Amino acid sequence: MLDDFLVRAALAGLGVAIAAAPLGCFVVWRRMAYFGDATSHAAILGVALALALDLPVFGGVLVIALVMALLLTALTGRGMGGDAALGVLAHTALALGLVAVSFLPSVRVDLLSYLVGDILAVSGTDLVVIWTGALAVLMLLSWRWSALLSATLSPDMARAAGVDPQREQFILTLALAITVAVAIKVVGALLIAALLIIPAAAARPLSRGPETMAAAAMAIGAAAALGGLLVSFALDTPTGPTIVSVAAAIFALTRSLQAARG
Repeated sequence: MLDDFLVRAALAGLGVAIAAAPLGCFVVWRRMAYFGDATSHAAILGVALALALDLPVFGGVLVIALVMALLLTALTGRGMGGDAALGVLAHTALALGLVAVSFLPSVRVDLLSYLVGDILAVSGTDLVVIWTGALAVLMLLSWRWSALLSATLSPDMARAAGVDPQREQFILTLALAITVAVAIKVVGALLIAALLIIPAAAARPLSRGPETMAAAAMAIGAAAALGGLLVSFALDTPTGPTIVSVAAAIFALTRSLQAARG
């Protein structure tokens, strides 16, 4: 059954969606959209590093994404505005990645597949990597869920309860880096942040608590992945952008329902 490329693509999309959705809720709650942008743009530099050193692409992207997220945390913690740090790091990393790839003449690189994804080319090995990373992210978030919520709602109250907000920030950073590394094959470096944020934002009007919002975001992310795959196959459109477009349509629908309810 896994020999069917559509089945592999569907499983890959589901794996990324269930990892990105609950993490995306924390991104929305903490207003950390710039983290997703910066780390996903840095993924191209990770691709170049992996190809230059003949390493697995997942490993190169994971290392660079983690370094970028930690660097962004350090800069914003030293008084540099988040928007300024995003502008410097995100675009610098993307530019350096594109330049670095041009210095690899002996390696044939399909940049478009890394920029907007190539879910239809997912292999069995890619599936193992994607689902291993997705399960690692889910286990990490489940393990630290209460502490992450406390640090998100009130860092001062979290400290009083014995929770270190900086440690929880690092855990989120690690989960974000893993998600970027597994998602690059599915939606590409330019669209990863959208898959993090849009399902969570779409779930917000449907939810009455953090847990229900995370569950709704996972359902919306899965629906967007499968719906986008079907629409892409039917209309012969790029699959990664189509998945994000379906997620955006669901976001518009949930917001319209919220407005209709007053």
